[in-house]
Amino acid sequence: MIEIGKLQPADRPVWEALFRGYIDFYQRVEPDEMYRRAWEEFQADTRLHALGARVDGDLVGITHFLTHASTSKPDTDVCYLQDLFTAQAARGKGVGRALIAAVTDWARERGCDRVYWNTHETNTTARTLYDKVASYRGFIRYQIDLP
Repeated sequence: MIEIGKLQPADRPVWEALFRGYIDFYQRVEPDEMYRRAWEEFQADTRLHALGARVDGDLVGITHFLTHASTSKPDTDVCYLQDLFTAQAARGKGVGRALIAAVTDWARERGCDRVYWNTHETNTTARTLYDKVASYRGFIRYQIDLP
């Protein structure tokens, strides 16, 4: 059985290992300070939010998300699911689906208009799940990194 809930202080080491796995997957390198600051934000649970998936009490998946205003519906926020990652051994067992469902429920309870996320076009394993639980709208993301 998969249990979804807020990350607890004792989850810090496993959360960081999972988050580092996510960062590695996208071939990025982040300073240790980023992990510290992110953890503090998730524990505060005001601007940035996080949930963990547990199987038999072990943390095997994480998701990070936030809400922001919408220009097309100024009176309604939208929820951006920024990060989703599961341990290799937990893949294909419903962990990602359960995390997405939990974020969707969270956003619905807060009156958000929608939940959305990005992934890389080569992330075929995740896209197989995403195609089952959400609508691909054909958008391509462009980015300008600021110094």
